[in-house]
Amino acid sequence: MRPLPLNNNSILSQTISITAIASISPLGNTPEVIWQNYLNQNHCFTELDLDSKKTFVATLDTNSEQVIAELRESDNKYKSLDKSVLYAMAASRKAIENAGWTQNDVFGINIGSSRGATDLFEKHYRDYLETGKAHTLASPTTTLGNISSWVSHDLQSSGPEISHSITCSTALHALLNGVAWLRSGMADKFLVGGSEAPLTDFTIAQMRALKIYSNSKEDYPNRALDLEKKQSTMILGEGAGVCCLVIGKKENALAYIEGIGYATEILEHNISISAEATCFQKSMKMALQNTDLSQVDVIVMHAPGTIKGDLTEYRAIEKIFGETLPLLTTNKWKIGHTFGASGILSMELAIMMMQHNRFIGVPFAEAQLQTKPIRKVLINAVGFGGNAVSVLLSL
Repeated sequence: MRPLPLNNNSILSQTISITAIASISPLGNTPEVIWQNYLNQNHCFTELDLDSKKTFVATLDTNSEQVIAELRESDNKYKSLDKSVLYAMAASRKAIENAGWTQNDVFGINIGSSRGATDLFEKHYRDYLETGKAHTLASPTTTLGNISSWVSHDLQSSGPEISHSITCSTALHALLNGVAWLRSGMADKFLVGGSEAPLTDFTIAQMRALKIYSNSKEDYPNRALDLEKKQSTMILGEGAGVCCLVIGKKENALAYIEGIGYATEILEHNISISAEATCFQKSMKMALQNTDLSQVDVIVMHAPGTIKGDLTEYRAIEKIFGETLPLLTTNKWKIGHTFGASGILSMELAIMMMQHNRFIGVPFAEAQLQTKPIRKVLINAVGFGGNAVSVLLSL
């Protein structure tokens, strides 16, 4: 790590390269498998007994579950960790291997989560209600900060580590943090992303209480980007994704961060977002301020499958782009909403579409025709309270 003066103007505008990205999710845990799963039109939902009823969720695929089981058994200390921590560790191992980082590299880590150690916290609390005693490791293994801490331990890194929760835009806020650290000159490399393991009774019950969880019996039970749906159809998924950021334009970059934007709305309700998603309008304008709008080829929308969430984001895009919209897509019809990890999984889809020069649409949405190479993709994410982030990637 070579600290640079904070008033160095050249560093503030310097390109950020994404030199690796890795994930573990219902789509798989290798680029080849993940891309093949994007090419088919099947969703990843199965029904499990959660919150006292059959519930659609998107769980890790069988191979990924085996990866996590082996990771848990590889170190006695890992047996007490929540799945959200293990998911982040598995993805991070792959990412730094792909980037060629070693223990000699000094890099920062910022991996966040909307919910953190949900499953483990619920288990420890149940045990406490039954026995009147808390487990010795109940606190350290359920704090949000233990995600990045354990990833740092597993990778034997010595750089700064940060964990945070900014609800469903957490992963892209982690990317913003990484960019800020790099451009400040305080670090040369940063590992950023999000992890979520929310498939628990209480989490599902919370989403049902908000009346946004899917009761659909259609072939595609999450109707993300169906702007005419009559009921909200959000479904939860689990997984983690991380990417390696490096200051400067690197030859081995998968993509470059061309623009970043963020905004927060004033709350009118605990989960409010305005009718035209003012937060998204502001975040997209910021990310696109140096870009000809006609050059944006695709937008990977947040679009969780709720009536209001999908429609307000679409209206915000119309406000920015007018009548000539880029191609629009989302992956939540396929893998559900992974809360704090969703933004980085959307970014993975964006990078894959650029790599393969192929648009992946939503099978039940109005058909969109790709007429030019995919070279610039905008990714959106937003959380409860209108915490929006937009990131523009380019090849």
